[in-house]
Amino acid sequence: MNFLKRFFKLQENNTTVKREVYSGTVTFLAVSYILAVNPAILGSTGMDRGGVFFVTAIAAAFGTLAMALIANYPLVLAPAMGLNAFFAYTVVSKMGYSWQFALFAVVVEGIVFFLLSVSSIREKIIDAIPMPLKYAMGAGIGMFITLIAFKNAHIIKANPETFMTIQNFCGPGFSTAGISALLTLAGVLFAAWMMHRKISGALLYCILGTWGLGIVCQLLGIYVPAPEEGFVSMLPHFNCAAFIEPLNGFCELFGSAFHVSRWTSRESGVSGLPLLFSADFLVIGFAFFFTDFFDTVGTVNGAIVNTPLMKENGKIPRMRNILLADSIATLFGGILGTSTTSTFVESTIGIRSGARTGLAALTCVMWFLLSLIFAPVFLAIPCFATAPALIIISFLMMKVIVLIDWNDITGALPAYLLIAGTVFTYNISDGLGFGIISYTILNCRIKGRVNWLMWVISLLFVLKYVCL
Repeated sequence: MNFLKRFFKLQENNTTVKREVYSGTVTFLAVSYILAVNPAILGSTGMDRGGVFFVTAIAAAFGTLAMALIANYPLVLAPAMGLNAFFAYTVVSKMGYSWQFALFAVVVEGIVFFLLSVSSIREKIIDAIPMPLKYAMGAGIGMFITLIAFKNAHIIKANPETFMTIQNFCGPGFSTAGISALLTLAGVLFAAWMMHRKISGALLYCILGTWGLGIVCQLLGIYVPAPEEGFVSMLPHFNCAAFIEPLNGFCELFGSAFHVSRWTSRESGVSGLPLLFSADFLVIGFAFFFTDFFDTVGTVNGAIVNTPLMKENGKIPRMRNILLADSIATLFGGILGTSTTSTFVESTIGIRSGARTGLAALTCVMWFLLSLIFAPVFLAIPCFATAPALIIISFLMMKVIVLIDWNDITGALPAYLLIAGTVFTYNISDGLGFGIISYTILNCRIKGRVNWLMWVISLLFVLKYVCL
């Protein structure tokens, strides 16, 4: 106990072991929904869902441990929302690359992030990207996640005349898609009520509550499983295989980023090492890095601002250590077999609950490791039960748009194009391209608005579209 007090400097940070353990537990409850959501998202690429669950827990435990030991901050890391959607629905589903190749892009991003974290270049990149685009990236990803949640929960469906339309709640398919959509909407309202009441772990309770209602509907015959249509049973199966299969899936995923023979592109038919020299690889890697890097910076600032963890001059101590821990977590997560691992905004909940040191993060590490025992439970959770959490997270990510100066059209219009482009192209990197190129053009004659790095990034996007 005394060792923990000395190592994490509890007395210097005016906290106690009891407070850190409590706050760490609260933080885990707030962030543990990722154990159900990430397998659902990455599983759509063909990756083994059980293996993804196992990797998610291990990557979260390792990343959070790195943050605790390297930076001594109560920040939790796990496979990031938004980037896992970009991984699954853009890089693999839309662009046609294999998930093994996408994992290698994550590893490369982690290496670049690590190198920048130990150098002074990171400040230049932070200063190069204008604030309106930084805010718009968060909002654009938020809207993108909402669209995905609506689609996965069957609230909307394809329509040849209007591109998409609302689900028919009472007609054919009510026992599958219809009830799934209704339960999702009920889950959103339930989560909103809990958040209004300031109940810690609202998103986790929302997932479990929505899933519980689904089980009741299945037992009453209102929901009827149809595996051939993607509507599986919601009852977990506790047997030896249920515990062994996730471990087997983990063995399949571990190191798969380096299986060059499995790097493929459905669109071009190219496979293997030549894919590294494609324009798409630069765009994919940049999108992963850009979002991870600035999301970490924004999350950390948002979590620590106006707390005792921030200095009086407004600076955050050991920021380089935070970025270093985040980059190591991304690199390690990619090797394990999951999308980008990053700092979670839900860490704010723990800090507001009294967390001040890495001991709270270490508490989360223990909870993530214990969660491996409950793999059958998390893997039985259907998409419509996790969709409310996605929608609520999207709502929280949208709040940054109030920080954009909408009276300055040279900054606001590129921000708007970034958000709209992300949603309507169903592609985060395209939205980013719209925003950066338009900002560079509109502001190129305004002194001090666009530096050489923005020109380089804009040129990369132009080359990407020329080569399409």
